[in-house]
Amino acid sequence: MRSVDEIAATHLREWAELDPVSARQLGLPAPPGRLTDYSPEGQEALAALCRRTLAELGAAPVGTDRDRVAAVLMKDRLESQVALHEAGEDLRPLSPIFSPLQAVRSLFDLLPRSSEEDWADLAARLEAVPASLASIRAALREGLARRVVAARRQALVVARQARAYAGRGDGGTSEPGSAAAAGYFTRLSSAYGGPSEGLAARLADAAVAASAALDELANFLERDYAPSAPEADGVGPERYQHFVREFVGTELDLAETYEWGWEELARLREEMRVVARRIVPDGSLGDAITVLETDPARAIVGEDALVAWIQELMDAAIEGLDGRHFDIPPSIRRVEAMLAPPGGAAAMYYTPPSADLSRPGRTWYPTLGRTRFPRWAEVSTAYHEGVPGHHLQIGHTFALGDRLNVFQRLLGMVSAHIEGWALYAERLMRELGFLENPDEELGMLFGQAFRATRVIVDIGLHLGLRLPPSAERGAGERWTPTLAEAYLQDVSGRTPEFCASEVERYLGGPAQAIGYKVGERVWLEVRDAARRQLGAGFDLKRFHSVALDLGFVTLDQLRSEMPLRLAPTAP
Repeated sequence: MRSVDEIAATHLREWAELDPVSARQLGLPAPPGRLTDYSPEGQEALAALCRRTLAELGAAPVGTDRDRVAAVLMKDRLESQVALHEAGEDLRPLSPIFSPLQAVRSLFDLLPRSSEEDWADLAARLEAVPASLASIRAALREGLARRVVAARRQALVVARQARAYAGRGDGGTSEPGSAAAAGYFTRLSSAYGGPSEGLAARLADAAVAASAALDELANFLERDYAPSAPEADGVGPERYQHFVREFVGTELDLAETYEWGWEELARLREEMRVVARRIVPDGSLGDAITVLETDPARAIVGEDALVAWIQELMDAAIEGLDGRHFDIPPSIRRVEAMLAPPGGAAAMYYTPPSADLSRPGRTWYPTLGRTRFPRWAEVSTAYHEGVPGHHLQIGHTFALGDRLNVFQRLLGMVSAHIEGWALYAERLMRELGFLENPDEELGMLFGQAFRATRVIVDIGLHLGLRLPPSAERGAGERWTPTLAEAYLQDVSGRTPEFCASEVERYLGGPAQAIGYKVGERVWLEVRDAARRQLGAGFDLKRFHSVALDLGFVTLDQLRSEMPLRLAPTAP
């Protein structure tokens, strides 16, 4: 019998062979010149690996506390992946954020480009894009044959993204790779400035082929897939529970969670009104938002200025937190602010560092064509994506090295655990005094209310629930995408385009959006329990240190493990 660590190492090695896109995103070795095979055969190979690992894990000796924690996490994550596969979800992988198309495209943001060898590797993987996109079509065709089909909206959203990545925002009238179609891969290939004419030509040819493959995928989705796809957007209770397990990692009473979301939204809206009166003393919440959105002194102008400002915010957070409220490993004290390539979803996002920490973590900001950026709502977002949010938690976990096995450190992320931490981090920065004025405080509260709205919208849309009689609009009606967009606009003050993108995201990633608030709820419960457990001996910095040293865990593990590790007699 092999140890849990040995089983984890073997799983990681075989997984990297089967999913080179995800492996290279982590900076791990992966077969050169290959991308992931998303076909039914490729997905079955991944599921078979998970089953083999589970079988071996079931017979492994669990002799230490470290082994026990690792085995519980591995079992939960692998069983969830197998359940999704057996439900056929990998035969309808369409979503504006969580589908293979985004994985393939975003990989090229992360590949190194500092040497001729790096560019040669990039060229080889760029040449593999058409085959990888063809494997997505193969999975979708098999889904059609089995009547396991994504909603029409998701097919059209992903088709639109494929067009944008191919530089076909003109409706598809220009030739892929032409000057009029300077899509993502065309821009990428033209960034090569090395001495090799052969490599430059290879990159250019591969970019044309990749752009054509994107166009082919869009054509398939629009002409072959969407006409056969259902109009209904919601996935229903049975499918939703599969995604709850994958993204949330704990059992949820969905009726209670839906009701709690409404209560949390009402509480936050009242708190927002109080803070708004500090901005416009005699005005409404809407009046305060108007000032924050239109006052020239409260905005950043220009993309370069935006990136520099976000970078300064994150750098200042690291400087202000390290040694006082956290002990930040030197290897993760750098996080880079970046502009997101056009064509993706509207929300800011984070990409982790490479497994060896040689590539820094990065926050990506989609400008959506804007050049003016009001600051009030962006400060908390930078803390969420950077430090003390995603970058601190994920970077800290990567930096734990051999204190965790490789599965725990690299493959064990549970969305609600990390998104809950990042939302908790926003609240924490308010508690620690880093939100210097009511503008930033209101921005944080808007972010909190927005995530509470995600809970009610996501559950409501997918389960076909009605709004309560107390709702400010749509009372007693069933949720629709149009009503959801209106609610998000009311709560967030964001543009209609942003809110439409958010609703597309929720419909394409069931249960992921609820993990922010649900996860934060658990983090706060665990912190409150620690305060009761330790009384006057409670120390916030130690609480954070112990929690981060756990690495990635399920929410259930977070609840059960923290009291053991905080106890005065804990090793």
